[in-house]
Amino acid sequence: MAFKRGDLVEVHSKEEGYVGSYYAAIVVMRLDRNQYVVEYRTLVTDDEKHQLQEIVHASEIRPTPPEVKVCDFRPLDKVDAYDNEGWWVGRIVGRTSNQYHVYFQSSDEKLAYPVDRLRVHQEWKNGMWSSSLINDNKI
Repeated sequence: MAFKRGDLVEVHSKEEGYVGSYYAAIVVMRLDRNQYVVEYRTLVTDDEKHQLQEIVHASEIRPTPPEVKVCDFRPLDKVDAYDNEGWWVGRIVGRTSNQYHVYFQSSDEKLAYPVDRLRVHQEWKNGMWSSSLINDNKI
């Protein structure tokens, strides 16, 4: 899929320590068939004066996923948790009255999040979105 200037996207980092994370960005320009300049919406330069811009490979970019509303999450549901300015892929492993416990395989951590910092994890493959949630879990 080719993106154009102004498209809202997410960038999937493949760098060590950031694997399993997605960051909101906007396409600034296409450099060639496989590279884009993006400007992150939540990440800033070291001096914190400007939004961070970066050259990324086309394989690291996907459109912003559509919102999927759910009644609740169930154990082992694959989710994205918003933390450290990005979305991190994990699995639901438990729940207390007001938080879900999410396990992150990439860092071998379990952290708790309120529902408003979670979303259904979706994969972008062959120009289509897919989710592993069972249909009766959606609103």
